[in-house]
Amino acid sequence: MSIYDYSIERADGSVFLLSELKGKVLLIVNTATRCGFTPQYKELEELYEKYHDKGLEIIDIPCNQFGNQAPESDEEIAQFCTLNYKTQFAQMKKADVNGADELPLYTYLKANAPINKGISSKFFQVISKSTKTPEDIKWNFTKFLIDQEGNIVDRFEPTIKMEEVENAIARLIDGESEQVEETPKRMISKKGIAALCAGVTAILSLCGILLYKKRKK
Repeated sequence: MSIYDYSIERADGSVFLLSELKGKVLLIVNTATRCGFTPQYKELEELYEKYHDKGLEIIDIPCNQFGNQAPESDEEIAQFCTLNYKTQFAQMKKADVNGADELPLYTYLKANAPINKGISSKFFQVISKSTKTPEDIKWNFTKFLIDQEGNIVDRFEPTIKMEEVENAIARLIDGESEQVEETPKRMISKKGIAALCAGVTAILSLCGILLYKKRKK
């Protein structure tokens, strides 16, 4: 299956087919209204306004599994986001992203996403009661980035700076692949290792010379 085989329920009960978004860059995020990361709504809206006309779609899925930080009704959540952050991107019905009742979409995302990023991932796994496996969502505002062909490009924990998320989106919008960008990084890394080895060799040689002179005395 691909991501385009899944659907999500909108807040009004209608069905939203992800197949309608083929050819778009998608950012899927589980959100909450009373979380320390809730201000990320502002940055998400800024991303939407900046890149929507270039092919970005943001899918907002409110979730109350993390610290009971989204207790409101779907209508109240929508009003909160519109009033405080003037959000325009698609908002879905509140749903679970972990456990027996998790959205099938999230089962797919968690199973197929790259290794997640975020130095505090383990911390959130400890305090999140719904987190049972390393792949589970750790907290609110975890983001999945999908390219124009439906591939899950990256997963960002909520602690990752939005600048990094934007950079990844911009690369997809501009048509740059991750492999193209990573190649020079690997080359630089090899040169760095070579230089380090040469430096270590020189230091060891110098130590050997000094030790030899000391013994000779």
